[in-house]
Amino acid sequence: MRFRPLRSSSTALATEPVPATPDTMRAVVFDEPGGAEVLRIDRIATPAPVMNEVLVRVIAAGINPIDAKTRAGRGVSAGFAAWPAVGGFDFSGVVVKAPYEAHPLAPGTPVFGMAAVPRTGGSHAEYVVAPSTAVAHKPASLSHVEAAGVPLAALTAWQLVVEVARAHEGQRILIHAGAGGVGHFAVQFAAYFGAHVTATASSRNASWLRELGAAVVIDYTTTRFEEVVADVDVVIDLVGNVSGRTGSRSLGVLRPGGLLVCVPTGSWAGYAEEAESAGVRATSFKVVPDGVALTTIARLLETGSVQVYIDEVFPLEDVAHAHRRLEEGRTRGKLVLQVAEG
Repeated sequence: MRFRPLRSSSTALATEPVPATPDTMRAVVFDEPGGAEVLRIDRIATPAPVMNEVLVRVIAAGINPIDAKTRAGRGVSAGFAAWPAVGGFDFSGVVVKAPYEAHPLAPGTPVFGMAAVPRTGGSHAEYVVAPSTAVAHKPASLSHVEAAGVPLAALTAWQLVVEVARAHEGQRILIHAGAGGVGHFAVQFAAYFGAHVTATASSRNASWLRELGAAVVIDYTTTRFEEVVADVDVVIDLVGNVSGRTGSRSLGVLRPGGLLVCVPTGSWAGYAEEAESAGVRATSFKVVPDGVALTTIARLLETGSVQVYIDEVFPLEDVAHAHRRLEEGRTRGKLVLQVAEG
């Protein structure tokens, strides 16, 4: 399903009624790393915010590849201090406790943002604590389901495109996996700042990505991108060498001194050495939860300059199915868990 935001001039500041916070909550937990079958629904203690954290009643929560990797024992799983663990970064919901009375994210404020997994429990639960610096007012034109699909993917794309690649008019950027959660935002941000965007994707997503701003879409199932692309300034690699040595092949399409941004470094341990040998620059990347950048992204969503695409919505009880769907690798945009009505 595709969601198009309504046009609105500002982010909503209205607050909603705040019900009493229960002592316990439903959450998706897992007792040890493994396949999707290790996920289960349990009732656990509701988290308590400290210092600058807000407590948010979760309405919807996004699902990202890092969630599946963490569940499987990779990702950030090594950082969990105790089991069972609760995963999930993205959330959209309503603040129920703020750091202090005059805080701008007052109780009743609709917000979206990122949880600090694994330092705290994740967003795949009825309540989540998050640093107030990683939270922003939810765009009024987006439902909670739509907003839950934004934070991690959009912040990753924003930081890749704007802060690392420094996208600008006439710059040539190649984005691998352009139809995914991060990819579809990266295409839009790069095009917004005037870059010439080439994206790799399957043929079913080609026309859609062109609508989002890609000048060229290469069907990776039929065409080797290095045969039709050259002298690229930046490659944003969301695939790595997990399939078809996409990362290594990308080095050959960069101009001398061009930049490779390798996001899935776990699949390509030698990316830096290979890049140096090829005469190009390379860097890994980790997303930084940033409420200020998320506020800027919210404005772009409000005006319709950027869109979020929600591929499928799952009830919380179907979280294992959602993980399996994610791991198939054919998601367009984002998958979201519906945690509560709202």
